[in-house]
Amino acid sequence: MSNCAPRTGKVTVAMDADFDTYRLTDEHEMLRETVRQLAEDKIMPRAAEIDATAEFPWDVYDALVRSDLHATHIPEEYGGVGADSIATCIVIEEVARACASSSLIPGVNKLATVPLLLAGSEELKREVLPVMASGEAMASYALSEREAGSDTASMRARAVRDGDSWILNGTKCWITGAGVSTYYTVMAKTDPDAGARGVSAFVVHKDDPGFSVGTKERKLGIKGSPTCEIYLENCRIPAHRIIGEPGTGLKTALRTLDHTRLTIGAQAVGIAQGAIDAAIAYVKERRQFGKSVSEFQGVQFMLADMAMHTESARQLIYVAASKAERQASDLTFISAAAKCLASDVAMSVTTDAVQLFGGYGYTKDFPVERMMRDAKITQIYEGTNQIQRMVMARQLLK
Repeated sequence: MSNCAPRTGKVTVAMDADFDTYRLTDEHEMLRETVRQLAEDKIMPRAAEIDATAEFPWDVYDALVRSDLHATHIPEEYGGVGADSIATCIVIEEVARACASSSLIPGVNKLATVPLLLAGSEELKREVLPVMASGEAMASYALSEREAGSDTASMRARAVRDGDSWILNGTKCWITGAGVSTYYTVMAKTDPDAGARGVSAFVVHKDDPGFSVGTKERKLGIKGSPTCEIYLENCRIPAHRIIGEPGTGLKTALRTLDHTRLTIGAQAVGIAQGAIDAAIAYVKERRQFGKSVSEFQGVQFMLADMAMHTESARQLIYVAASKAERQASDLTFISAAAKCLASDVAMSVTTDAVQLFGGYGYTKDFPVERMMRDAKITQIYEGTNQIQRMVMARQLLK
């Protein structure tokens, strides 16, 4: 990858077909070292300021682009590096270890473009993916509405065909990256009477007439990643910017989430690892009752549990990512399980990290309070963990 490591093309997953497990390749390990070095040099020193100012970190974006780490999943035929799912998870994990807001750059770029890769026409892929791969553009994903969060089929956004165009009307909320993205993958109903089968997917450009972005939400965490409503008011787009056939949008959205829940799990693992690293450094330095806090067995047990649970989540994410590469039949279950476990672990680990810092953990002088705030969203977006458990149960009871 330019400036940090050689651009070697697709990073492959080594699989053991007999045991359905994976092995990280040398390329994966090199990638981790590359991203960690970049994150520690360019991102970690900025993380507190990014959180405090709630401004999008354009310097971090530029650093990721220079190193081909902003959209690693885009295939080589569209100008990308063609990294596999595990490699993309490693990138997001290592960036999140330093700054959760910054990890949403590669994360949301993948979320918004997987629908294109799964169901888009070649014309549309050639229009969007090369500028994403080069870093000239970012993309956002627009599925949720105020009254249609978990119940996506009840969305009210509409799209009507008008000659060589589609005209979209509606409001989408909780759109990560809104205002900085160029492209938006938008779900809207083309047949309001068809329920889930009436939803279609479209690509909207920020300069399309009738498109606008609302004010930024004031959030608990991930403050450096803007979250806004977007408005579609007789927004006219070319007809070829529909993704797949009319009525297939929700199916594409659900297939997309099977792949991209993993990126949220990877983000959660990275946040948890960052909190563990900070806590270990602190307890080794802090002294109470005449000795290092790290010598107390209660503290050691807390750290052991934090590390054990984080490593368990990491391994499940990588197994799920390897299944995503093979389109395994149990991908829906395993991706939901991985995201759910990792995000619950992140919340638990960061809360324990704050506890280990004592009163200092409750201040902004140390990073763990930010990590705890950032961790919470991983239990909510791309499907709440209650929804993940519903998904898992349905797969088990099929």
